[in-house]
Amino acid sequence: MPMSTDLYEILGVSKSASQDEIRKAYLKLAHKYHPDKTGGDKEAEKKLKEINAAYDILKNPEKRKQYDQFGSTDGQPFSGFGQGFGGDFGESPFGDLFDMLFGQGGRQGARSANRPQPGHDLEYELSVTLEEVARGCKKTISFSRPETCGACGGSGAAKGSSPETCPQCRGAGEVRMAHGVFSMSQTCPRCRGAGRIITRPCQNCNGSGQVRTKRELSIDIPAGVDSGNRLRIAGEGEAGRMGGARGDLYIRIRVLRHDFFERMGLNLVCEAPITISQAALGATIRVPTINGMADLKIPAGAQTGTQLRLRGHGLPDMRGYRQGDQLVVIQVETPQKLSRRQRELLEEFESLSNNRTYPKCDQFKNKIKATGHA
Repeated sequence: MPMSTDLYEILGVSKSASQDEIRKAYLKLAHKYHPDKTGGDKEAEKKLKEINAAYDILKNPEKRKQYDQFGSTDGQPFSGFGQGFGGDFGESPFGDLFDMLFGQGGRQGARSANRPQPGHDLEYELSVTLEEVARGCKKTISFSRPETCGACGGSGAAKGSSPETCPQCRGAGEVRMAHGVFSMSQTCPRCRGAGRIITRPCQNCNGSGQVRTKRELSIDIPAGVDSGNRLRIAGEGEAGRMGGARGDLYIRIRVLRHDFFERMGLNLVCEAPITISQAALGATIRVPTINGMADLKIPAGAQTGTQLRLRGHGLPDMRGYRQGDQLVVIQVETPQKLSRRQRELLEEFESLSNNRTYPKCDQFKNKIKATGHA
């Protein structure tokens, strides 16, 4: 019987359409006539069968070529829009639509339930001081993690028994559900994809196969770490299931605030107050460093905000390439609560001052005059 309907017309594309254009047209129409969209309308189901049959031919370059030449794929005139489609989605025209709507993880996830499953990774936040960052340190941490139950060996079944094959999915971990012309697999609701059920659960782990156990671990914190850094301890995470590998433990570093220092990369910054006499005459003062006290020379004429550098008194690079510095920011303190004698001396000093004593003040006054604000 000769063909009465053109496959390209069914999908709404031209005969010169690319494979990608054909696929996009199919997905759009299949979504439009999906039973969930049409409420199970019989005409829509018939239309969907036509769309699927047309796409089944045109998505295959060899079948498409044969159809373009002879109007068929097997030497006979094409017909069969009324045929249904069974089998796995991966072998039917529904494969692309299934992937678009549901992704590919649903079927594979259930089937892998009986395979070894690696344990989850764990994360532990560890606080360290700036001094510990400067030198590196060893820390002992305590945490709990799921371990394989010793009473049942991880099976979840009581001693003397073993898990049984799930009668609903027969051990497949998934069941096939029909919805109109669609047939799809989903995780078995009885065994939750495990393919096995436990009729006599282990009392020690309540059938889970795992128990939480306290773990103490001594770890080395390298010098130079910073807040947000994560250190990986391989094989110290949760225990796997079905013989799967253990997960990893990640130590997230949090550096505590310091009384004196702010961190700027590898450099440390602190403020140091000095008197006006020290600022004017110059002096040597003692300042804290991450390694103890150190002498700092203040040049004569130092101003508030002046930065002085103590080389090598910062933090080390984690890879050991270099060492940071310490920056000391000078803060000139104005004297308060002066005695009568101190006030007299300052007044005398002020009377002896000139534009060379206070060059910034002099420049400010001259700028005011020059701009006409005087």
